[in-house]
Amino acid sequence: MKVLYIEDNDDNAFVIETRLGTLNHEVIVATDGRSGIERARIEQPALILMDLSLPVMDGWEAARRLKTDEHTRHIPIIALTSHAMVGEREKAIAAGCDEFETKPIDFARLLEKIKSLVREA
Repeated sequence: MKVLYIEDNDDNAFVIETRLGTLNHEVIVATDGRSGIERARIEQPALILMDLSLPVMDGWEAARRLKTDEHTRHIPIIALTSHAMVGEREKAIAAGCDEFETKPIDFARLLEKIKSLVREA
């Protein structure tokens, strides 16, 4: 399965690439919201993992744009963020994310969310 991870932190990207790679998933990384949108349109991944605090264009705006674009609106998005304050999940869902997971990531829980969203799509 092809997964797009939009993340500006190299260490976080490496962890997800490594963990999902061991499960035979192809992980493509974009380092800001704008390039993430471009990669999503070109690559058509099965799923997008999105950090919310991104340079150039933040994850909330990138999610909004992805969900209003006819070429990418069908792709499920999971927000992966250190924003754990009350209301952050709701804010991410309102922006267009289909799920929400806080960092540090509980990888087993993330995998369950990935399986569920990809099954639904």
